[in-house]
Amino acid sequence: MRFVLDRKLSQMKSFVLHNLRLLDPEAGRCLDGQKVLVENGRFAAVGPDAEAPEGAKEVDLGGRVLMPGLIDCHVHVLSIKTKWANNTLMHMPHSLANAGAARKMRAILSRGFTTVRDAAGADMGHRDAVEQGLLIGPRMFVSGRGISQTGGHGDFRTQVEHAHPCGCHHLSVGLTGGIARIADGIDEVRRAVRDEIRLGVDQVKIFASGGVGSDADPIHFNQFSFEEMRAIVEEAENGATYAMAHAYTAEAIIRAVTCGIRTIEHGNFLDDRSAELMAERGAYFVPTLVAYEATQRYGREQGYPEQNLIKNAKVLEVGAQSLEVARRHGVKTAFGTDLMGELDEYQSMEFEIRARVLSNDDIIRQATIGGAEVLRREGELGVIAPGALADAIVLDGNPLEDIGLLASDGADMRAIIKDGKVYKDEIGLGLGLEELKAHD
Repeated sequence: MRFVLDRKLSQMKSFVLHNLRLLDPEAGRCLDGQKVLVENGRFAAVGPDAEAPEGAKEVDLGGRVLMPGLIDCHVHVLSIKTKWANNTLMHMPHSLANAGAARKMRAILSRGFTTVRDAAGADMGHRDAVEQGLLIGPRMFVSGRGISQTGGHGDFRTQVEHAHPCGCHHLSVGLTGGIARIADGIDEVRRAVRDEIRLGVDQVKIFASGGVGSDADPIHFNQFSFEEMRAIVEEAENGATYAMAHAYTAEAIIRAVTCGIRTIEHGNFLDDRSAELMAERGAYFVPTLVAYEATQRYGREQGYPEQNLIKNAKVLEVGAQSLEVARRHGVKTAFGTDLMGELDEYQSMEFEIRARVLSNDDIIRQATIGGAEVLRREGELGVIAPGALADAIVLDGNPLEDIGLLASDGADMRAIIKDGKVYKDEIGLGLGLEELKAHD
């Protein structure tokens, strides 16, 4: 499915949705007999007695399920080509990469993800372009450039390059790939965090272990010293935000959480000891299992390097067990995907993968309420409740019973609403499409 601009803008400021089943992700059930009032982009009233003000349109959903918009807490909209993974910007102009990002952002919204956290690459310009209506896509929380040590997961030099990054390395596409910057020592990491905050990030991303998509750092390598990570966390908190960490092994997770890192990304080798610490400290877990499954199935044909496929197979083998470990220890968990390049078309497959281990209501909670907590927007995102932003999906069936409705790449979503504006309408809501019209 692709999207084209539709210049007919809806002028509807207020409307009531009725004859629906309201999915409550916190309770894990659908409620009958509910009405939902939307005013000026927010849910104004929810319940059997919600009424439309004079002049507002009443919309009959025909008994369909209405649920909150989905939240993906780990995407990379600037990763355009699988063969280059994190290194896209080393191989193409920023202008071309941004055009690709715009297309990816539309596709993400078409799958029902009304909010995403970009985990390195996108900056405040991408976020603000969506907010100002210049780009069509989900609401974005951006990390700017992730912070890496020399030889870390964000150092995209090969093992035969000897050039040393200069003081302006975060601006140099050839040295960083545009998705990361290099900093070593307490003073440098403080400067890097302060600079990313100056550049308008919503959260700070660091690389605390080796990774799959980089050449010079095996997955089990620990990255950054305790002192460096504590300095990063302090500077993030001084800037009224938090630090998130790429970390695969249990040891890397323990080091990061001990230093105050708030969210752990990937975490495939999570074990009882690291999960207990996460639960004790209130740290969040953002697994990204579809990244490894899609890469192993389809990455080779899209040019993903063979040496990286070997690393990918190792983390794929243990990934699913991390979900069970986190569940057993009560680790707060959110939904993430981390798909690179063209593999982003498999974003919705993450629902099917989690369903092998978790219940449908747990998965939906992770993709709504859990994501809102990670973003520190509880009560405003991930729920249909008074005061929340009016993000919603309309489905013919109940995803609490059939998670496949969310795993079908948006095909089973009859309507998609963000900020009270309709971006997809296959049931004739009569509200007008804001900016999108769907075509096969």
